[in-house]
This record gives sequence, C-alpha cells and structure tokens, in this order.
Amino acid sequence: MRTLRSLLFLIGQSISAILYSPISMLAFPLPPLLRSRIIGGWAHFAIWWLRVTCNLSFTVRGLENLPDQPAVILSKHQSAWETIAFQLIFPPQAWVLKRELLWIPFFGWGLAASRPISINRSAGAQALSHLVREGTERLNEGRWVVVFPEGTRMPPGEHGRYNPGGAMLAVRSGAPIVPVAHNAGEFWPRRGFLKKPGVVTVAIGPRIDTKGRRPKSVNSEAEAWIKETMQRIAGR
Repeated sequence: MRTLRSLLFLIGQSISAILYSPISMLAFPLPPLLRSRIIGGWAHFAIWWLRVTCNLSFTVRGLENLPDQPAVILSKHQSAWETIAFQLIFPPQAWVLKRELLWIPFFGWGLAASRPISINRSAGAQALSHLVREGTERLNEGRWVVVFPEGTRMPPGEHGRYNPGGAMLAVRSGAPIVPVAHNAGEFWPRRGFLKKPGVVTVAIGPRIDTKGRRPKSVNSEAEAWIKETMQRIAGR
C-alpha cells in the first residue's frame, strides 16, 4: 500500500510540475514578491497531494521567532520535502542551490523563473562572492534567502560541515539569521522512493543578530542550535 501511495504522489507531483511550469515562466516579468507567491502556488498543491496520498503532514514550532524583516534561513537539509514545504511556512524566498538543478526539464525551468541564487560549486571564492552579491540583492527586494549550510542532504542522525556562505551573506548584508531544524528525512528519505506516513516537525529557532559579528561566530551559533534541536526532534 505504501508503494502505491508513493507512486500516486510521484505521478501527481510530476504532472502538476509540467502543467505549472508555463505559469511560472509567464510570471517572470512580474515584481519579485508577486512572482514568488505565484510560483509558490505549486508547493501548496504538492504538500496537499502529499497529505492526501501518503498521509504525511507537518507541524511548525517557533513561528513567533520570525523577524519582521527579511532574513537568512540556515536550515538542516535531509530530503526534497523542505524545498517544497518551506514555501508554505516562510515569507517569499530565494534559494541558494547548485546551478545544475536549473537544467532539469519543466521543474528546473519553473525554478529558474523564481530567480534563485545558483552556485557553481567548483568556482570557490568566486561562488562565495556571487552568493553575497546576489543574496544581498534578493534581501533588498524583500525576499528571504534559504541556505543549506551543509551543502547536501544528510541522512537522519548525520551532520556535515557547515559552510560559511550563508553566515557571510547575513553579516555583510546586516540581515539576521533564522536557524531551522526538522526531521523530514525520517519520512521522505533523501534517495528513497517510499514515503512514510506521519508528521514532520519543523522547529524555528530564535533570530541570531549579525551586526558587528564575524561569520564564523554566527555560523557556529546556528550550527549548535540546529544540532541540539535535531537531537530533541529525533528523540535521540
């Protein structure tokens, strides 16, 4: 039964992405915030369809911690779930992602219309400068910037090195950091097809002010909070 439910979700997800991609591309000339809201419409369908087919929903703790101004989100990355659900949870966003994702037919084309911050990982210091420059521009537009500091999806219980790019963007732009932990990987594995029914827990931490601080310091503070919270969420 779980296989059938997961297959139904995949079919609906794929068909809807194909149908929605022209809408995303047509929204490109619109103002950034309006364009983000229109493109995010597909995420509302996908999360609804996930709940209908796989009985997988979510709950959020700490919404009161969200600042009134655009912020840099430093989040745990475990699966594809958060790339969809965050569009429902947080204000309009720009994502920091590897540029290869924009080459995926239909999905990547729609993603490109949202003007994410695409990074060439092999570019080194140039990629970091690009992130700071483009990220500051998105923040000034009124959009939040989502960064996965570990750089890739990590299985539940595992942690990767926290790259400094998101923290450097926050310090250089003066934007606060919002740390986020979640356990989506326990229900939607990073390379798994089967979806497990249940409730994903998303925890939003207290804002981390960055003015007058060093990127290494705020990065370490966010990392410590995420790791500690992940242990509580996972019951470990």
